Amino acid sequence: MRPRRLRSALTLLSTLTAAATLAVGTAGPATAAERPAPVRHTAATHGTTSGLAPVTELLAQRLLLADKVAAAKYGTDTPIDDPEREARILDDVRARAAGLGLAPDAVAAVFRDQMEANKLVQRGLYARWDANPGERPTERPDLAKEVRPALDRITTQLLAALDDTERARALPSCGPRLATAAGWSAYTHRLDALHLKGLGRALPSVCTP
Repeated sequence: MRPRRLRSALTLLSTLTAAATLAVGTAGPATAAERPAPVRHTAATHGTTSGLAPVTELLAQRLLLADKVAAAKYGTDTPIDDPEREARILDDVRARAAGLGLAPDAVAAVFRDQMEANKLVQRGLYARWDANPGERPTERPDLAKEVRPALDRITTQLLAALDDTERARALPSCGPRLATAAGWSAYTHRLDALHLKGLGRALPSVCTP
């Protein structure tokens, strides 16, 4: 069972997902090309997120890269699941977390959630493209040269953000504050129902016990 303080975060994301589903109706989630440009944060916005916005912003950015990962893999022999690469990444973040003085397994849990969220979005996009051939991507991003370097940059930034927010993530108030920050990140990036569901999957391990 998830920690009680995370329930509000997950409830908020469920509400946002339901709202987005109603907004898109039966048309399915918007593609990256169709999604409006992110709304810029204001000073007031940053004030309401209680210090966890840097984390949820990076989670949203990483999640949106799932569109490019899916476009790179769709129609090829490259599977969505890549256990060997995932294990290498988790070993790497454990080592880097230890160097920052963070709990390696707790940090690895955060990144494992990001991987599962990313794959959730990829599977959703595959299902959409299978059902609607006209919406399939017309370009194939370079997974090795374009997409994975971007993911690696976010990994470094997310490790730093987890380090900066270590104390805030251990507080009993982390759940509600994470919910607020996640709500703003979802709003600024105009996340559709599929990506909102992915963001909800990305959250459970952010707050530490």
